[in-house]
Parts: sequence; C-alpha cells; structure tokens
Amino acid sequence: MTGTEAFTVTGMILGGLGLFLLAVSMMTDGLRQAAGESLRKILSEWTRTPLRGVFSGLMMTAIVQSSSAVTVASIGFVNAGLIGMRKALGIIYGANIGTTMTGWLVALVGFKVNIQAFALPMIGIGMLLRLTGRDTRRAAIGLALVGFGLFFVGVDVLKTAFEGVVESLNLASFGAEGVRGIVIFLFLGIAMTVLTQSSSAAIALVITAASTGVVGLHAAAAMVIGANVGTTSTAVLSAIGATSNAKRVAFAQVLFNVGTAIVALLILPLIFYMVDHIGTALEMEASPGVRLALFHTVFNVLGVLLVFPLNDRLARFLETRFVTYEEVESNPRYLDKTIAVTPVLAVNALVMELKSIGEKVAAVAGKAMNPAQADIPRIGVEVGVIQRLSGSVTRFVVRLERGSLGEGVTRQLASLMRVDQYLVTCANLSLSIAKKRKALGNLHSEVLDYNLDAFCKLVEDLMGVHLFEQDFETLEGFDEQFYHVQEVHDQLKAELLMAGTASRLQINEMMSAIDLLARIQQLSQQWFKAIKTLQRLHAESDTEAGSGDDDENAGSEGENPGEESGALA
Repeated sequence: MTGTEAFTVTGMILGGLGLFLLAVSMMTDGLRQAAGESLRKILSEWTRTPLRGVFSGLMMTAIVQSSSAVTVASIGFVNAGLIGMRKALGIIYGANIGTTMTGWLVALVGFKVNIQAFALPMIGIGMLLRLTGRDTRRAAIGLALVGFGLFFVGVDVLKTAFEGVVESLNLASFGAEGVRGIVIFLFLGIAMTVLTQSSSAAIALVITAASTGVVGLHAAAAMVIGANVGTTSTAVLSAIGATSNAKRVAFAQVLFNVGTAIVALLILPLIFYMVDHIGTALEMEASPGVRLALFHTVFNVLGVLLVFPLNDRLARFLETRFVTYEEVESNPRYLDKTIAVTPVLAVNALVMELKSIGEKVAAVAGKAMNPAQADIPRIGVEVGVIQRLSGSVTRFVVRLERGSLGEGVTRQLASLMRVDQYLVTCANLSLSIAKKRKALGNLHSEVLDYNLDAFCKLVEDLMGVHLFEQDFETLEGFDEQFYHVQEVHDQLKAELLMAGTASRLQINEMMSAIDLLARIQQLSQQWFKAIKTLQRLHAESDTEAGSGDDDENAGSEGENPGEESGALA
C-alpha cells in the first residue's frame, strides 16, 4: 500500500468512525428529546423490581442505541434520588443486553441492502422534520432519523475502507494466536471504546472489520468483550463528584462488565459452540457478522443470568462501599426498631436522639455565625445530616405500636416531634445565615461590625452544647440569657436603621444586615422553644413519676400511674 493509499484508507476509517460517533450522539439526543418524560417514567417507575429494571434498561438501550446514555441517565436519577441504587442495578444489566442491538443492525442490515437507497432519504426526511419542527417533538424525531441515516453511512464508509485494507495487507498478521493474541485484542477493544466513548461504535467497527476479513472471528470476539469492559469508563466518569449511591451504581457496572468479560474469556469455545447451535436452530447464516452479533448477545445474556440470582448480595456489598461522612453521621444513635414496641424505651430513645441532634445543631449554628468558620459547603453537608436524622425520628414515631400508647406517652411524642421541627428549622436557618453573612462581608463601620459579632457570640453562647450536659430542671439563667439576646437584637436593629438613615451605610447593605439579624433572632427563638419544651417534658415526667411513687408507698397494687411518662426522668 502506497503512502497515498494509506492516507486515504486512514482518512476513510477516521471519517467512518466520526460518522458513527456523530450518529450515535444524534440518535441518543433525538430519541431522548422525543421520549421527553417517557424516559424518566421508564427509569423511575418501571423499576419496581430488579427484573422489571432489566427489561426497562434493555428497551431503552435498544431504542436509544447507547448503553452509556442509559447508564449515565440511571446514575443521574440515582444521584437525584429519583430511583434507588438497588433498582438501578436492573437497568445496568438490561442496558448490557440492549446494546447488542447495534451489532444486529450492522450484521443484518448494514451489509444486506444498498445503504444509499434508504440511508440518504432518512437523512433528508430527518432534516426536513428538524428544520420545520423547531422545538417540537417532531424536530427531535427528525434528529433521530438523521442519526440512523448517518449510522449506516458510517457502516458503508468503514466497509469500503476495510475492503481496501484487505487487498493490501497480510490478513494472517491480524489473527489471534493463543491466549496472548486474545489478550491483545481484548485490550484493543477496551482502548477503542474508551477513546470513542461509545461501545456501539466500537462493536460496529469490529463487526465491520470481521465481516470484511480484517480480523479473525476469535480476535473480533475478544474485541467485543473488550468493548463491553471499555464502556464502563463513561459510567466511571459520570460518577465523579456524584453521591455515594451513584458511585455504587457505576461500580456495579464495572463489576458486572468485568466479571462477565472474565467468564466469557474462560469459556470462549463453549460460547461459540452455543452460538453455532443457536444459529443453526434459528436458521441464521454463518457469516462472521451474524455470528459476532449472536456471540455478543449470548455472552451478555449469560452474564445477566449468572449475576441476577446474586443481586441482593451484590447490593449489600455495594452498600458497604463509598460510605461518606454524611451516611455515617446520618445513622441514628439511639433509635432501634426493636424498642419501638415498648413505649417507655421508645420515648427515652427519642429524647436521647433529639439531644444528639441538638448538639449537632448547636455546632453548625456556631460555625454559621462565625465568618472564619463559615465553610458553606461543609455547613450544607452537616445540615443535610440533621435533616436525615430528623426524618429517622419521624419514621421511628410512625412505627411505634399505637395500641400500647397511653395518653401521657402520646402527649410526650407530640412534644418531642415539635422539638424535632424546632431543631430542623434551626439547622436550615444556620445554612441561610452562613450564606447571608458571607455575602454581606464587613459593614462600613467598625462599631457595627463589632456589635454584630458580639450579638452572634451571644446567640452562640445561648446555644452552647453544654446545655445538654446539664440537668434541665436546674438550668439556670437560660431564660434571662434569651431575653437579653432579644434586647440586644432590638438595639442593634435600631443602630442599623439609624446608620442607613444617616447614610453611614448604603440602603442595600443596611437591609441585608437587618435581614441577617432577623434570621439570627429567629434561630435563637426556635432554639429557645426546643430547650423549653424539653425542660417542660422533664418537669412533667418528674411530677408524674413522683405521684406514682406516692401511690406505691401508700400501698397501691398493680400499675404505677407514672410508669409511662417516667421514661423522661
């Protein structure tokens, strides 16, 4: 092959590959836009069981012609909390089966008809729909049609390019000899998919090359297996910076694809034995393209059949990976479903859990009001932890045995739920305060800056973690401390209004400072309500417990009337 011929063939291969990538992108975008909410509905609602997830993943990948697109979409939905990690596993399995449709399109259609007879009209009709549809679904369908047309044009270009390679090169040099040759072509398939970021394009390229005799059947099979492994790179890239569950889904695809690849390589002759018998039974032709497409389907289906019975074990294994600070801290310390059936223990556990949440709220509020510690992303994470703990408290209360709850316990639970809401409000206010304090910066007045810092310090002292280390009955000076905070708030607000009126502060700066001040005051009020409610619960429980002791000392038989409420003592 001369230099000019080599340049021409290389250009055709690059051009055909470029058409593949462009076509896959256009098909994916067009069909996704045409589907609209349908894609979201399939992924979020049709995955109630792992088996249904497999079918939904298969269907969407067969339609979109990109397992990477469906996998990335699944990771996105898991990241957004729309579907759970366990449900997404089924989609991953199904996507691997669905991606085999690309091979069948190339093997059964790509070499059987005159490409230009239908591909070019598809492109023309698609562009007409695209240009006349503007932002409608018709335009999206047109984009998908153009993508399908370009896909087969790419097949035709690559076929022509490889036919030129066959005429000029010694094909024996491309044969896979033994284990070493298989491994070489395996990594070649991985590299092709990682570089193109499309297993569909890589597999179409391999089937085209095998059909024109550039590579042998076993070598092409190794490349197809490699393409399956290489497609995991897209999921891995999409999981960077994502939630733990999204990372687990990406890791699941890596484990599944790599595991399937290892099994396929170990039983490669057996799979081809199955392929030959299936092809004969279905009266398929024994062309390299059809055999490779069938091989791709068989080894992916085998992979799903092998891993599906182990799905629960895999899910449990994944749940122990990528564990973050939020997940560890979001686990309740004192709430356990085993004590939900015993009201006395349950109320005690709730009190202890709310005190633990209160300590976290006090800590995050202190950071929010201190500009030097106001790391907003970190505060956001800690507020998220508090919100999840609050959700655990709510779910725990819902699980309590209603039939065994007395009137006193029911009243206590209602008060504890109020405390929980006060604390969550404090946490949300803390994040808002941190953002507003950072946006405000320093005021153009050293006196006002000093007074604002002093006010924040007063509120921080009011919310001291040491509160939970004291006996709530003997909590001294708390009410006076709170009322002093309210007085300082009113004084500082008056100073800010005066500074704005006298033009010592810009009006927008004054309004921002007053807004910040109002949120800090609201924070102190919510905190005061939470502490006073807990204090009242302690007082009520002690009163009822004392009454029960008197009854018992008086010779009463049977139940202690203060037993249930005495849980808080």
